[in-house]
Amino acid sequence: GLDVFADEFKERYFDVGIAEGHALTFAAGLAAEGMKPVCAIYSTFLQRGLDQIIHDIALQKLPVVLAIDRAGLVGEDGPTHHGAFDLSYLRLVPDMVIMAPADENELQHMLATAINLGMPVAVRYPRGAGIGVKLDREFIQIPLGKAQRMKEGNDMTIIAAGNMVHPALNAAVLLQEKGIHAEVINARYIKPLDTELILSAINKTKKVVVIEENSIMGGLNSAVNDLCAAQMITGIRILNIGLPDHFVEQGNLKVLREKYGLTASTLAERIRMWNQA
Repeated sequence: GLDVFADEFKERYFDVGIAEGHALTFAAGLAAEGMKPVCAIYSTFLQRGLDQIIHDIALQKLPVVLAIDRAGLVGEDGPTHHGAFDLSYLRLVPDMVIMAPADENELQHMLATAINLGMPVAVRYPRGAGIGVKLDREFIQIPLGKAQRMKEGNDMTIIAAGNMVHPALNAAVLLQEKGIHAEVINARYIKPLDTELILSAINKTKKVVVIEENSIMGGLNSAVNDLCAAQMITGIRILNIGLPDHFVEQGNLKVLREKYGLTASTLAERIRMWNQA
């Protein structure tokens, strides 16, 4: 996917092969010398460089951008390739900013924002083509730690990240047909969270659904749960939706998302049943 860039900017493109730790330390060295490196690595293989992310990049607050491809389910490549853990293992790294775009238009804005933030930033995005939204001609800087309210509602709050935002919106439409009016928030930043917007929505609706295509342990779900615990919020219900605490098997993406309840229809039905309980 970087062939076009490599052909155009031969002196600015380095393919280090299957050497993730080296790629990250190399990027840290470039950043220490005043450059703005973008390090593109599959989510599942970025795990091999966690030590370098912590010690060589984050500890020194170096402006390295991690472009995390194949985040979430990847289908036929099998259980070794699912990007199920990046939100979890990156969230624990101090000073690490984590973004997840809802679509290809937001991805271009997030990449532009990440390059200009001047700090360690991770942008995680799924495998495959975009959903077909129109691309803006000019880049927009997304304010650090600011989420986006996508839909108003008073019955519950749905907080979604990355490629789960549009399924969440579609699920909210299906729920509205059943008389359930859900507020939908595109988290955009997993770290730092937009605590102001999220807390205001939670306190308004008292019912919260969190959706991500990442392990349910340690990612956006955990971040929202931690926030509610830290604020000692009482009288609320939370439904956590994400990938299970086991290795996801090989399979067609559509089949896997149906099985794990990550399509608009399965999300709507699960949320409806939970709301009635």
